[in-house]
Amino acid sequence: MWLTDMQKIGVALTTFGGLFMALGVILFFDGALLALGNLLFVSGLFLIIGPQKTFYFFARKQKLRGTACFLGGILLVFLKWPFFGVVLETFGFLNLFGDFFPVILTFLRQLPFVGQLLNLPYIRNIV
Repeated sequence: MWLTDMQKIGVALTTFGGLFMALGVILFFDGALLALGNLLFVSGLFLIIGPQKTFYFFARKQKLRGTACFLGGILLVFLKWPFFGVVLETFGFLNLFGDFFPVILTFLRQLPFVGQLLNLPYIRNIV
């Protein structure tokens, strides 16, 4: 699968958004890093799948609760309530993107070192 230039930029923005959000949580819920991470993540997702598919992804009937929680969490981060915003945003993220976790797990199990690690007896039961 070949990515267009816009999709490559979107992957970079999404990656940096995830890194900034993780760094914001590690640094005791730093609001500026979390807000920047949210902006980068959402804009990267927009560039990866396009405007129309992004709208349809977030506006599907079965995803409305996740969308409301995710966007509400982003709003709370912008309103200087980073801890509660991240909690609400995480709940929304799991509702929105929870369907992708089995696909990601299958992909990770095919990688050389990570696949062997995930197939260890105790880890396999947890995963």
